[in-house]
Amino acid sequence: MITSRITSKAQTTVPQPVRVALGLKEGDEIAYEISGGRVILTKAFQAADDPFATFDEWDSEADRKAYAGL
Repeated sequence: MITSRITSKAQTTVPQPVRVALGLKEGDEIAYEISGGRVILTKAFQAADDPFATFDEWDSEADRKAYAGL
């Protein structure tokens, strides 16, 4: 189990193994979900400038070549 302390200002440091597991880096946001007496910590989704960035099913090398001139 990984633990961290809460400061007098209700702050804590996200432990390094957790940052690595979630791929967190400086400036990233984290999200908390409370469920049944537990809190689930995840990396918060941030909308990309490209609204189609999440549609990766058409993101193969062949697709990039085929649509490069559009």
